[in-house]
Amino acid sequence: MSTKWVKRLVATAIATIALVASLLYLVAIGVFGRHEGPGLVNPQPVPAAALRAKIQRQQVDAPDGRQGQILFGDLHVHTTVSNDAFAFSLPMLGGEGAHPQSDACDFARYCSGLDFWSINDHAEGLTPRRWRETVDSIRSCNAVAGDSENPDVVAFLGWEWTQMGDSPDNHYGHKNVVLAGLADEEIPVRPIAARSPAGMPSSKLTLPRSVRALLAIAYPEQRSLDSGLYYQEIEDTPACPQGVPVRELPHDCMEDAATPSELFNKLDDWGVDSIVIPHGTSWGNYTPPGSSWRKQLTSENHDPDRQTLVEIYSGHGSAETYRPWRAVVADPQGGIICPEPFASYLPSCWRAGEIIQQRCLEAGLSGAECEERAAATRQAYVERGVAGHLVVPAVSVSDWLDAGQCRDCFIPAFNYRPMGSAQYMLALGNFENKASPQRFRFGFIGSSDNHTARPGTGYKERDRREMTEAVGVPKGGFNPLGADRRPASAAPDLVDVATMNAIQKAETERIASFFSTGGLIAVHSGGRSRESLWSSIKQRQVYGTSGDRLLLWFDLLNADQGDRISMGTAVVQNHNPQFQVRAVGAFKQQPGCPTYSVKALGDERLEGLCRNECYNPSDERKVIERIEVVKITPQNHADEAVDSLIQDPWRVHQCNGDPAGCSFEFTDHEYNNEGRDALYYVRAIQQASDAVNGDNLRCERDGQGRCIKVNPCYGDEDLTDYQDDCLAPVGERAWSSPIFIDRIEQ
Repeated sequence: MSTKWVKRLVATAIATIALVASLLYLVAIGVFGRHEGPGLVNPQPVPAAALRAKIQRQQVDAPDGRQGQILFGDLHVHTTVSNDAFAFSLPMLGGEGAHPQSDACDFARYCSGLDFWSINDHAEGLTPRRWRETVDSIRSCNAVAGDSENPDVVAFLGWEWTQMGDSPDNHYGHKNVVLAGLADEEIPVRPIAARSPAGMPSSKLTLPRSVRALLAIAYPEQRSLDSGLYYQEIEDTPACPQGVPVRELPHDCMEDAATPSELFNKLDDWGVDSIVIPHGTSWGNYTPPGSSWRKQLTSENHDPDRQTLVEIYSGHGSAETYRPWRAVVADPQGGIICPEPFASYLPSCWRAGEIIQQRCLEAGLSGAECEERAAATRQAYVERGVAGHLVVPAVSVSDWLDAGQCRDCFIPAFNYRPMGSAQYMLALGNFENKASPQRFRFGFIGSSDNHTARPGTGYKERDRREMTEAVGVPKGGFNPLGADRRPASAAPDLVDVATMNAIQKAETERIASFFSTGGLIAVHSGGRSRESLWSSIKQRQVYGTSGDRLLLWFDLLNADQGDRISMGTAVVQNHNPQFQVRAVGAFKQQPGCPTYSVKALGDERLEGLCRNECYNPSDERKVIERIEVVKITPQNHADEAVDSLIQDPWRVHQCNGDPAGCSFEFTDHEYNNEGRDALYYVRAIQQASDAVNGDNLRCERDGQGRCIKVNPCYGDEDLTDYQDDCLAPVGERAWSSPIFIDRIEQ
């Protein structure tokens, strides 16, 4: 071949490479993508007759015969406008595609049959355009609801502040901001995102352009092309300048706050009526080992007027119970080390050492060498925080057994963090001002934390892939984000995690066994209007459920003022408190959907959005099995051990199986003698029924209760069939908000 032809071939190859590179660049920056708009809200309200029947069905007289309504909602809902939800919707994870804001409205109205809900997309992905579209969509949802005093559904506007630190010192966690009103003057011009601590990757969680290009090659679908535009829109939106009053900032920037203190200050500057709800407080997927809510019990990082509720349960599991074990412990020099196993808890760092030690011994090395490698692995794990699992190369989910998990908790959050539990929070005190100690006084709610625009997914236990966050690679698929293909060497891999984002650090397959269909917030309200709901929510007249619509009342009967005091209230009294509890089980469900849902949505949308199953109650109720009372006496001084302050359960009442419900009264005869403040809340627990991921890792245990084998419920279709709902029996439940009783100083 002549030199001339060689030059032409080289030039052609270079031109082809340049053309392909240019096309991939254009794909990566979204030139061929479509903007994901909010969609159109279905204009048909729930028919008046169906709404009247629903209201009548939900009404059961309170123990004292007083009237009122118990309304059910979901104050934690994401659409695919959220940055992580958009990633979950992509074909590489078997996603369903776009589920915009209008889907959430239609799902709440026709599928889950809720009374109210709020939108809480991650502010880190809410560009100015997306925020305006969100506001318009929520207004459209309410415009369909009919009479404002008796709407079929109330939709609240909000967002999620998604803060993640890489150490206990700089981690504050996730909080949902929910707004009372919808008028322009009641809404901030922009939501407030979380700003990552110095030295950490951006909280925006965008996919790198190289991954976007690779995604389009591996999955040549329109949704893959849309990802380029979605993430490019975030990258193209500038951050708002720091130190400028909120009302003086440009309208086209993304505002952020690094700490709860900054968030509360900015909300104060906006001056709009809002509440802030922490969630995921015990979820170890993003919470660094050793994190404690103690550092948030300060006048700067806690706003007792806004931060009045905590999410005790969601589709990410329960955050209720305190346990004395820890994932890491302090050494005498002030550093952190791996604790030895507890009787009821296997630290993940310890299990990492066991895996490496076993591999080392199988390779024929000496016992001393293998123990040294195990010790190095344990220390490497704790030093890498939530990414500690990455020090063990080529590890499988089954290798970990049940390391890091709460073995005796109800549907626990993954890699449980007990110092983020609701019980731990309520037991704390801050005594910097000895005359007026600070305490958390949270009401309890449940939520879904759903990421496919499906508020209130817990009405039926099915469709794990659509109704929970258990995403994964489709059968035979390829994940452009990569998998762990490092060789299983005998020594730990001291991988550098400093530049990794939250997705790269996550234990993506182990987490899949810990996603449930989610919970609900129940509100004791004087009516169905937005104003009635908001007033009751602000007063903590609420309780949480694990998804079923149990009815629950919890009252103090002998308050000093002589009135019956309901859950969520704080009172001052010295005499022994007397309480009354009543619980009624949720309605058993019929298959299918109500006629009005079928007519409004049509067959195709009913299947795509509701999966052909809706909240469709029968006339038969489930039975309450027992009611448990929990008593907590908050700290009297900063050094008082929390372990002895939480009595769970303090009292148990076994019910008689009456479908009409279960009730009883009780008195704390020790309150006056103990001479200290106390709080009480109740759990109403139904007879066992199947639930998605009800047994999490499905451990096979030995005679001592230790997990010796697991049967995980994977997200990857090659490992667990997409049709497998991984059902196991659980006692669905409701948690009342506490009643807080303070003593009068004598």
